[in-house]
Amino acid sequence: MTSHALRALALGAGVAFAACGDRDDDCPDTDTDTDTDTDTDVTRLEWWEFGQADEVLDEVTLFYLGAAWHQSADVSEVLSTAHRVDPDDATTWFPTWIATAQRVEAMAVAYEEAGHRRSASHAWLRAATYYRAAMHRVYDFTAPEIDEATARAVAAFDNYLLLSDSPCVPVAIPYEDTTLPGYFCKADVDGPAPVLLFHEGKDGWAEDGKFIAEEAMARGYHALLFDGPGMGKVIRRQGLPFRHDWEAVIGPIVDYVEADPDVDPDRIALCGVSLGGFLAGRAAAYEPRLWAVAVNAGVMDWSTIYDGYIQAIDPDLLDLLETDPDTFDATVLQVMAYSAFMDWGLRDSMWHHGVDTPSALMREVDRFAMNGDEKQITAHMLVVDAEEETRGQAKPLYDSLDCPKTYVLFTADEAAQFHVQPGASAIHAEKVFNWLDEVARSEE
Repeated sequence: MTSHALRALALGAGVAFAACGDRDDDCPDTDTDTDTDTDTDVTRLEWWEFGQADEVLDEVTLFYLGAAWHQSADVSEVLSTAHRVDPDDATTWFPTWIATAQRVEAMAVAYEEAGHRRSASHAWLRAATYYRAAMHRVYDFTAPEIDEATARAVAAFDNYLLLSDSPCVPVAIPYEDTTLPGYFCKADVDGPAPVLLFHEGKDGWAEDGKFIAEEAMARGYHALLFDGPGMGKVIRRQGLPFRHDWEAVIGPIVDYVEADPDVDPDRIALCGVSLGGFLAGRAAAYEPRLWAVAVNAGVMDWSTIYDGYIQAIDPDLLDLLETDPDTFDATVLQVMAYSAFMDWGLRDSMWHHGVDTPSALMREVDRFAMNGDEKQITAHMLVVDAEEETRGQAKPLYDSLDCPKTYVLFTADEAAQFHVQPGASAIHAEKVFNWLDEVARSEE
């Protein structure tokens, strides 16, 4: 294939990779072009657009704006930081967010030294958020600056917990021959109470679930936020990649909370977000001790995302994957060389899944499919969907379940129409906990 042909493929595929390469359908028209006032030639962005280098970074910006609802970020700090990122150079994302994190961290130190404990706790919390935000777009996953940003993110969050007198405490949960990091947050209730286990997917950290823990405790539930293999601190500090058989992760987590006398062992719930939606569903099929499980989004087959990526490059490449994986790898790597976005996206996925080649990634994500396992689920299930969902297959999953089930669709009218509702933390938490409350009341 000539360099001109590869460049053309990369340009076209890069757009599809951002906009529709991960859809589970035939990529219908989801045109979100900006509106133009023909009288004044003024371009008006959609409310979710921030002029970033690609749609993923716009989505991430919206996610961190949503964190302001639970004081993990501040609107002006997020907007001003995003504005300073060069829209033509995504490599500026990391240093720009690091600069904001360091500035807010310095404020936290100054507040603490001056004896302003509450102000310091707030600033430490925001600094932790901005360090994590920086790591949404990195290109050398083992660089020393990534290790330092991870350490600072964790330390800042721990300082927030200490100075805010939070009921959440860091814990180390036994897992195989190591431990998994988490935060156990206990509600102020008498007697054993239900517990909600919470984890993110590929891009989130346990700390991003702070609002889930707070909403849980306010309603009388304990919460355990944790990073599993492939996530947050675990992939960065322990080098453990994702595994499809998530029951092997959830089993030890259930063992851990079941042994706590403050936990009602018959009411252990689980919530998983993004890829975590598949993982939580898979765990529900094989871990019978789970009482209620929320999956956001509902996922039948995570590999369809990557099939879409590859088809966006060349529809014939999937056949080549089966017949000649070495040539498949060479072709994909050549295309990645012409698209910084595709290069980052596929390398980031390979790192999270613990593989070194595109063909190995494709084989690995093929394992992240329900394949009928959903029929084994007996827990109460909440299956979350969104009008502009691009990664899940919520309705097919819901329709296939034989257990007690509820389907929730987030809509554009609610300003919550995107995958995992970035920027809509409030309504997301309200609907998840309304469902969990109803499940609990139904058994009283």
